[in-house]
Amino acid sequence: MSFTLARFIFHFAGISSRAAGTTGSCGSFLSFSGRRKLTATPIPLATKSSEELLVVVGGGAAGVFGAIRAKTLAPNLNVLVIEKGKPLSKVKISGGGRCNVTNGHCADNLILAEHYPRGHKELRGSFFNTHSPADTMSWFSDHGVELKIEDDGRVFPVSNSSSSIIDCLMSQATKIGVSLQTGKVVTTASASGLGKFLLKIEKRTIDYVEYVEADYLLIASGSSPQGYRLVAQLNHSIVDPVPSLFTFKIEDPKLAELAGVTFPKVKAKLKLVNVRRNIPQLTQVGPMLVTHWGLSGPVVLRLSAWGARDLFSLGYEGILIVDFTPDLNMEDVKSILSQHKLQFVKQKVLNSCPSEFGLVKRFWKYILDRESLVEDILWASISNNSLNSVASLLKHCSFRVTGKGQFKDEFVTAGGVPLSEERY
Repeated sequence: MSFTLARFIFHFAGISSRAAGTTGSCGSFLSFSGRRKLTATPIPLATKSSEELLVVVGGGAAGVFGAIRAKTLAPNLNVLVIEKGKPLSKVKISGGGRCNVTNGHCADNLILAEHYPRGHKELRGSFFNTHSPADTMSWFSDHGVELKIEDDGRVFPVSNSSSSIIDCLMSQATKIGVSLQTGKVVTTASASGLGKFLLKIEKRTIDYVEYVEADYLLIASGSSPQGYRLVAQLNHSIVDPVPSLFTFKIEDPKLAELAGVTFPKVKAKLKLVNVRRNIPQLTQVGPMLVTHWGLSGPVVLRLSAWGARDLFSLGYEGILIVDFTPDLNMEDVKSILSQHKLQFVKQKVLNSCPSEFGLVKRFWKYILDRESLVEDILWASISNNSLNSVASLLKHCSFRVTGKGQFKDEFVTAGGVPLSEERY
């Protein structure tokens, strides 16, 4: 989730109705008759107002924060957020319910842009200079939310609860006069000849339609297909979106038995068939988690982001090679195993894993099973060849990726309006 990026904002390049000397009021509604019975009900915010109106499509993080920012900069601007569901619903579950707010490790905006899998060239300009992660952190701190930066750079509220972020945003929106309407969808958008946007708004549950004219339009609908349709109606091109933040599906019953096992630090490399170009970011270091369907955790999610389009074209298949002892070289691992053998000759290998590896017994058993070492074998009986094989597996453990984890709604996608069509 990013509070920095509010997807698209439009202001039609034309003469406003006020400048042209017309009497049309901002936020007026139109209705018409036809086969379908339509009800045109005015939005209270915009009724008979001479002030300009910004309509925000989408009540997620970008939409709500964008609305707050606009109202703060232009107090006389009427701001209306239209959301079909519950506002900030993805904020609530992001970061495991803690809400990953931004990144706190990179103060250099040029370097920060390089960490974006796509679009880093365009983001080198004024984008982060306008509103950077540091600005995001300052904003929440100024509005009463204490934040903390974790070792990997992720920023969370000190409360470890996404409710802190949600309550802050909703409270501030209410305080400064941002209007929020739920259960509604903006289904069409067009630019009028008077320099305004004509929006068609429908309710989800009843046969109901209303029309509103807006001076400004902010589409902050994330990966919603409806949002892309609105953008296309305004003559923007769309790059087909694909998932870009997901877990890896691995068909390994014995690995699935380890669901819940975590690794504080691994080094993982994703190898993709027929991808010849060098992508350094397909090697990542960080925490990893075993799930019932495969592997997850920050290191896997970062790999999925950098390999998103290639993985999509390959049907989400590849080879993941994991180093479970990234701070030790191969010779160190072999030496530790050899010394452990000499020290614990009468103990079972299963019951005595070298502490230097930091592995839980369940995963140590998985490694031994992959090397076909029986559970009751003693350290005294294990051959040097077997020790070398165990060392090799710890440093280069391969998993066949057969798909991606399934989410009803993708949290992050790669695609949408090309950055070349946007101005910052």
